[in-house]
Amino acid sequence: MRIPQPQSHPEFYESVTTKRFFAWLIDSAIVLGILIITSPFTFFVSLFLFPFFYAAIDFIYRTATLSMGSATFGMRIMAIELRHESGHRLDFITSVFHTVGLYVSYAFVLVQLLSIGMMVMRDDRKSLTDMVIRTVMVNRALILY
Repeated sequence: MRIPQPQSHPEFYESVTTKRFFAWLIDSAIVLGILIITSPFTFFVSLFLFPFFYAAIDFIYRTATLSMGSATFGMRIMAIELRHESGHRLDFITSVFHTVGLYVSYAFVLVQLLSIGMMVMRDDRKSLTDMVIRTVMVNRALILY
């Protein structure tokens, strides 16, 4: 099944940008919780090297959850899902690419602003990373498995 176009089925893309933001907040809180829970196992060194441990845990979390179900836990709570334009769920490699794209956006403010602007302005709500790797975020309840 190919993902429908926003002109013919706008319901697939309705409120996706807002839901993406709240999913990101939820996922960030989950990763922070994992970091806090695991810090005693690193003898609290992870708290001194917080940005590096946070990035490592976040990368593993996002890649693993995207490759297992095309959505992180935050995305599942917000009822959105990331799919290939062809409609297929994300595989491991595409999940890695999507997470790397997210980190490239984090690293460059202008890239992040462009990506956010694209999600707000485009009918299909695609970010810059979505454009490059040909993925799309849609409302999960409308996807036929």
